[in-house]
Amino acid sequence: MPSPPPVAAVPEELVPHLAPVDGVEVVPYDHRDGDTLPGGGRDVDLLALSMIAGPWLAKARQIPGVRAVVLSSAGYEHALPHLPEAVQLANAVGVHDTATSEMALALVLAAQRHLPHHVLRQHEAVWDRSAPGPWRSLADSTVLVVGYGGIGRALTARLRACEARVLAVASTDKPGDDLVDRVHGVDHLPDLLPSADIVVLTLPLTDRTRGLLGEAELGALPDGALVVNVARGPIVDAEALRAECAAGRLRAALDVTDPEPLPDGHPLWGTPGVLVVPHVGGASPASLPRMGRYLATQLRAYRDSGQLLHQVRTIES
Repeated sequence: MPSPPPVAAVPEELVPHLAPVDGVEVVPYDHRDGDTLPGGGRDVDLLALSMIAGPWLAKARQIPGVRAVVLSSAGYEHALPHLPEAVQLANAVGVHDTATSEMALALVLAAQRHLPHHVLRQHEAVWDRSAPGPWRSLADSTVLVVGYGGIGRALTARLRACEARVLAVASTDKPGDDLVDRVHGVDHLPDLLPSADIVVLTLPLTDRTRGLLGEAELGALPDGALVVNVARGPIVDAEALRAECAAGRLRAALDVTDPEPLPDGHPLWGTPGVLVVPHVGGASPASLPRMGRYLATQLRAYRDSGQLLHQVRTIES
């Protein structure tokens, strides 16, 4: 007797963007409903989560039969504590490369061209051609991209189009590609920081990357350097960064913070030279259809081999 097809619980918002996958039973669920188990209490082989994973990470152990989980986010550290070791876990590889790299580029340009200052002056209906510091550009700047995965490469392509010099950093030394001459290992970071006008963080949060930019590393950056974080807040020593910005030595443009959400009244909100947006780098109309295509690929892989692609439990970028 043939084995029954694997059952995949999929958020309702993704179902319209999911092509049919023969040999897989797709069971939609409302990811906003924290009471009704995905699958309605039946065994589920694969659980797909929404961008806002909501209650189902905390309750994943209550869903019977789960053997594999596919996240809709590039980050995955938040999921690890909630899943047994035997459960396969894959993040949304490639889904958010474009949207997040767009946000990183927007943050760089906004900070370099003093757009927050001009937006505030527009609100006051004042024509003011001054700037709160030297005029800066992205062109001819040296940008250190720390985390040369999909998002880092997508950002590098955009930075190169803006005529910036890009230095790429990953976990280990690697040969270059069509965008950079070489990829530097993270051990070279102390040697690279003093030459960086801009540092952009695009790497996952792991035990190894937590606090990667600490007081010493921030202190190695030249005066006026810009720190852009579209990765995870705890990769940077938040208090050390705030102190450097408050002193007027560094600047920051942050899509992620530590803590997050950033509480009302937190000192970072009013720190000079700091631009904060509320973790919306992946928010894009392109996200759902791209996630639908990616999930279909994962469903086919799981149907054929019982294994997800891009499993992340042992991957360090």
